[in-house]
Amino acid sequence: MLERIIRASIAHRWLVLLVVLALAALGAWNYGRLPIDAVPDITNVQVQVNTEAPGYSPLEAEQRITFPIETALAGMARLSYTRSISRYGLSQVTVVFEDGTDIYFARQQVAERLQQVAPHLPPGVEPALGPVSTGLGEIFMYTVEAEPGFQEQWTSTSLRTLQDWVIRPQLRNLPGVTEVNTSGGHVRQVHVTPDPARLVAHGITLRDIAAAVERNNASVGAGYIERSGQQYLVRVPGQVSGLDGLRQVVVAMHGGVPLRLGDVAEVIEGSELRTGAATRNGEEVVLGTVFMLVGENSRAVARRAAAKLREIDASLPEGVRARAVYDRTDLVERTIHTVRTNLTEGALLVIVVLFALLGNFRAALVTALVIPLTMLLTISGMVHNRVSANLMSLGALDFGLLVDGAVIIVENCLRRFGQRQQELGRLLTRAERHELASAAGAEVIRPGLFGMFIIAAVYLPVFALSGIEGKMFHPMAVTVVMALTFAMALSLTFVPAAVAQFVTGAVAERETRVMQGASRLYAPLLSGALRRRLAVVAAAIVLVAGAGLLAGRLGTEFIPDLDEGDIALHALRIPGTSLTQSITMQRQLEQHIARLPEVEQVISKIGTPEVATDPMPPSVADTFILLKDRDDWPDPRKPRARLVADLQQLVSRVPGNNYEFTQPVKMRMNELIAGVRAEVAIRVHGDDLEELLRLGEEVEHIAAGIDGAADVKLEQVTGLPLLTVSPDPAALARRGLSVQEVRDPVRAPIGGAPAGQLFEGDRRFDIVSR
Repeated sequence: MLERIIRASIAHRWLVLLVVLALAALGAWNYGRLPIDAVPDITNVQVQVNTEAPGYSPLEAEQRITFPIETALAGMARLSYTRSISRYGLSQVTVVFEDGTDIYFARQQVAERLQQVAPHLPPGVEPALGPVSTGLGEIFMYTVEAEPGFQEQWTSTSLRTLQDWVIRPQLRNLPGVTEVNTSGGHVRQVHVTPDPARLVAHGITLRDIAAAVERNNASVGAGYIERSGQQYLVRVPGQVSGLDGLRQVVVAMHGGVPLRLGDVAEVIEGSELRTGAATRNGEEVVLGTVFMLVGENSRAVARRAAAKLREIDASLPEGVRARAVYDRTDLVERTIHTVRTNLTEGALLVIVVLFALLGNFRAALVTALVIPLTMLLTISGMVHNRVSANLMSLGALDFGLLVDGAVIIVENCLRRFGQRQQELGRLLTRAERHELASAAGAEVIRPGLFGMFIIAAVYLPVFALSGIEGKMFHPMAVTVVMALTFAMALSLTFVPAAVAQFVTGAVAERETRVMQGASRLYAPLLSGALRRRLAVVAAAIVLVAGAGLLAGRLGTEFIPDLDEGDIALHALRIPGTSLTQSITMQRQLEQHIARLPEVEQVISKIGTPEVATDPMPPSVADTFILLKDRDDWPDPRKPRARLVADLQQLVSRVPGNNYEFTQPVKMRMNELIAGVRAEVAIRVHGDDLEELLRLGEEVEHIAAGIDGAADVKLEQVTGLPLLTVSPDPAALARRGLSVQEVRDPVRAPIGGAPAGQLFEGDRRFDIVSR
């Protein structure tokens, strides 16, 4: 069968060449569609359920929200496990499914279960699904800042409003973007602050104020009427227009005199109680993070986001600037540049060796063409199988293996051509050349293909890997096997056809000078080895045994660390540290870090952003230390480990902080996979929190003594200060009060009670009574 394929390829050589050319063109077109990233995405299939619960303590959030949701989510198809976090004002349940589960099928199941549990949750609490993204989803960050001299005009509230209603909606409309998250700034609100003395004097409660605002701040449609053959829509506009309109809302009537809201309360601009903040180089900013939709091309999406941000920046009001501060494209470009350089140099080296050994320019060119053709065909296969181009998938390609079959066929064809020409004493005719090419290819194709099959079989066990290991190494195995398969197909078809058509003229049957020199060196070595067979075999055994002993002393690692070019610093403070205090401490920390000459800028996320993709308490901050290009360092050869050591020594001078050093992508991947940012986490399960805390401290002490362990920390589960107002049932009964009548006056002045919304064009702002 193989002989018939070779013979048919030579007989229809122009058709074969055209088909190969068309497939190469298809590969060139698919190159623009090929997903490109730095590393494979090893995040498991998961759905986040975020539930905001303003005013709820961690215990109440767990009892009333987290536990009911986790219970409702049990028993779903292909469910692996769930994990949860309960913090002040937030419940997050992460639902992890088995590998291979369609993400949209998983989200549909979760959404259906949430509808079932909704009636059992506290009033006003609505669970929401997190963005359809992965650990590699945070591809682009930008800040919205006031330019020097405009800080008073553009406050943190106005910058946040600009981000929420101008910048963010435009970025969310980009193809491949699933979410744009916001940290920092103040969300604008309208605060209605009642005067307790006036409320008591007029006999008005906080509920009366909230009800009055709601009654007088709504527009309704009343249908339509027909008159004189025309249809008129009927509407009753009742929305308040601005703060002055809100002050004129009538709360009650006393002796026929209207009592307006402005008479018993102060109506002012305010801001929402925030759970997070952002800083840059020691100054507060509004930080936006663009999340990529799962399965998209990170480089293409990041480029679209950067281009759109430049367009938006040009249209912003005077004194405001939106600037990119983190772009995943930089990491991807550096990684792909490394891979491209290595592949190009490897290909050139193979081509040079081919020209040196074959001694025939046309034959060497035909063999060398197998490399780019195989790569183009492999790219089409990667696009079809949704395999991204990254360090793992492309780094394992060996061009020497890809041209192995082609070299064998071409070299045998040259040998047969030279012998036949010498026998006939003339050049070969076209028919003779075609016949010899077919016979020469048939002679060596079987051992050539057998060798390539053996090489491909080496990667078959990789396909048996599952979980994180499978996601990391499957792209490599798939890419290599596809490349070998396409190389074998080209060796069977393209190479014989091209040799038969283009390798013409006189072919000398002699070795090249390189081969002659190698033969002269190898012949005495071979004869000497044959004379001393026992010594050679014994030496080989000793070398193998020694290598085996040394191999047992080698360390093991899942994969080598990818140098992302930036550093992530996880800053932890005492539980209960306020957001304001954390911001102050973070600004001081950033000012210290910025002193290093290798540092370009420092960006931090403190606490929890608007969409709780990364819920943290106010006492915790993620700090991104963006470094300059190595060429701009005082010592470009300075090792990364030494730079991290310098950072550790520098930040140790800032009191009140503990630190964990990692890298941005690595930190996010670890957190999404296991729920922690560290590389190794030890979980202790049980019902007694005090006992768990004691055991956790023992584990921390033991782990800290292990050689190579660094930044060993115990996650804080206690120590959050609480101020508890406990109603006295007996006292309430004596005064005829309910718990709600005590609870509302405590909640309203601190957290506020919702009382509707104020509309300004297409913008909406909450009205809060506090």
